[in-house]
Amino acid sequence: MPSRPLTGTLTALATPFREGAVCHEDLRRLVEFQIQSGIDGLVPVGTTGESPTLDYDEHIEVIRSVIAAARGRVPVVAGTGSNSTREAVLFTRQAHEAGSDAMLVVAPYYNKPSQEGLFQHFCAVADATDRPIVLYSIPGRCGIEIGVDVVVRLRTRYRHVAWIKEAGGSVDRVDQLKQALGRDLTVLSGDDSLTLPFMAVGAEGVISVASNILPREVCRLVRFAAANDFAAAARLHRKLYPAFRALFVEPNPVPVKYALARAGKISSAEVRSPLSPLGAASVQVVEGALAGMVRFSR
Repeated sequence: MPSRPLTGTLTALATPFREGAVCHEDLRRLVEFQIQSGIDGLVPVGTTGESPTLDYDEHIEVIRSVIAAARGRVPVVAGTGSNSTREAVLFTRQAHEAGSDAMLVVAPYYNKPSQEGLFQHFCAVADATDRPIVLYSIPGRCGIEIGVDVVVRLRTRYRHVAWIKEAGGSVDRVDQLKQALGRDLTVLSGDDSLTLPFMAVGAEGVISVASNILPREVCRLVRFAAANDFAAAARLHRKLYPAFRALFVEPNPVPVKYALARAGKISSAEVRSPLSPLGAASVQVVEGALAGMVRFSR
């Protein structure tokens, strides 16, 4: 089990590229910016980290680079999911050996397994490590939801499967998970715009895209909510909401990488195909929403 709780604001870290390759220099600078801004954890090679377009060696090197840059100051939760159970197990073992504090394991995408297939998939991954596993349910990208019954079965069988990143867009779903498992399950929002309502029904933080560029602000929102100061959290949520929406005006992580590059946090907004650069109309949306919050400078 983790020596530090996997709660609060964890950044779904973008993977910087330069001329087609992972830019580890930018990645290290981004990690330092996050930690100095008070972030509670780092989540490399998830959706925001463009994991589907990284080859195996790149995937593991990004994990190692983030662990090295973090230097134990915050937990590192490595993305190790795949639509292949064998590959997810391999990634999980490699991340464990690299020193990841925990693993984020997404539901298998494209295959659309049964709920029993999902259960067996996550059992195989859980058997590969004794470190915390954060389940990741995002039906909009995977075509399947990790059922509440599957979560209960996994939590009953494995002490280290006690977290879930919930990105299904439903407050009811968070309430169902907490009704079923209460304090035995830590729920983390997977949608910045839903962090406040999710925490109102029992979630304990967020794995955030927006905190790549607005780490202090997202941390403040989550800390207000965690302290049951929902009036202050709501005021900050309303201020941040236009940015939350703008950062998804095109598929993640295209807008947030544009914002990071524009703010000088990384040297390039480059994304890998099949993603494409932020369109002109979307540039105006992102700049308009963030102009009052981020000083754009190279």
